[in-house]
Amino acid sequence: MLLTFVAARGGDGHGRVAGALFKTLAALVFLAPSAVARAEGPAPEVVVSRPLAKTIPRWDEYTGRFEAIKQVEVRARVSGALEKINFTDGQFVKVGDVLFVIDQRPYQIAVDSARAELTRAQAQAVASTRDYARAQEMTQGRTITARDVDQRKASNDIAKAQVLSAEAALRNAELNLEWTQVRAPIAGRVSDRRVDTGNLVQGGQADATLLTTIVTLDPIHFIFDASEADYIRYARSAERQKETSREFKNRVSVRLADETEWTRSGVMDFMDNQLNRRSGTIRGRAVFDNKDYFLTPGTFGRLRLFGGDVSALLIPDAAVVSDQTSKTVLVVSDDNKVIAKSVSLGPIHNGLRVIQSGLDAKDRIVIGGLANPMVRSGATVQPKEGEIKEAPVAVSDR
Repeated sequence: MLLTFVAARGGDGHGRVAGALFKTLAALVFLAPSAVARAEGPAPEVVVSRPLAKTIPRWDEYTGRFEAIKQVEVRARVSGALEKINFTDGQFVKVGDVLFVIDQRPYQIAVDSARAELTRAQAQAVASTRDYARAQEMTQGRTITARDVDQRKASNDIAKAQVLSAEAALRNAELNLEWTQVRAPIAGRVSDRRVDTGNLVQGGQADATLLTTIVTLDPIHFIFDASEADYIRYARSAERQKETSREFKNRVSVRLADETEWTRSGVMDFMDNQLNRRSGTIRGRAVFDNKDYFLTPGTFGRLRLFGGDVSALLIPDAAVVSDQTSKTVLVVSDDNKVIAKSVSLGPIHNGLRVIQSGLDAKDRIVIGGLANPMVRSGATVQPKEGEIKEAPVAVSDR
């Protein structure tokens, strides 16, 4: 219609222009298919390999925290004014070190008074014993009645009881005097002072004043919770091997938040006797040496526990494609079509990623060429056989 319109408007000059335009358009139409073909080009090349099937050790990981094996709240046993503090906040103390001194004068007076009362009771007991002895002699001459003898015997028994009571009162007074020196019940690192000198502190069994706390650091516990499914799996394995963590000290490793290697080794030393009904977990405990006192109670870490040997499929971690919802692996079918398979990932083993589910041992995994944007699900590719190899075993992974 355009050519007809131009020809109608312009005569010979316009006709020549229209003919040239027509020839150009026809050439473009005939050349378009070949240009598209050249733009598409050959199918992209990719490197494929089947997953590496291997029996590997299963390491279960749990998050937990370190706790002191022993922790003591140091409280006053007697009341009084705090006179001395014999430690620096945060220092290490030994068993029996005097940490605080409470005003001893009232308790020293109580000891002196109790000792005097004991002396008086002992003197009365001696006199009563002599009276009773004379009464027994006088009964032979019938110069005293049996009733008097019985009364003197009772007085003698009362005097002896008073001696025992006075001795107990003296020991109690001496104990209170001893408690004015608040000593470290365990060896470890002491916290800061909670009360300064000059303050009155309350002693006794209830509402006693908290003075400070002490924790042990070497060795140190690591506490974690395992799921019910993991516990059942461990129990089944222990039943087959005739050993459990309660009798056999299984080796474990732990690393801190900023560590990448499992260099801290310990052993399991406790498994709780029941599962938590609310969380469905069971509490486990491992013990670690802490000679340098680096590990501090309350620090979080990640524990690795041997969970038995399992059969697994291993692929390079770079072969895993991530999106917002899942992890996928590109697989090449028999007709060289790319298929995306959703997978469940496990840990890294010898530099390769463990695939827990989603792949078959016969699948041809795309391990090279993923950077090409044409390599995507549904595309046709030219596969080239490759090989998946393990990295050298690190000492910390053994």
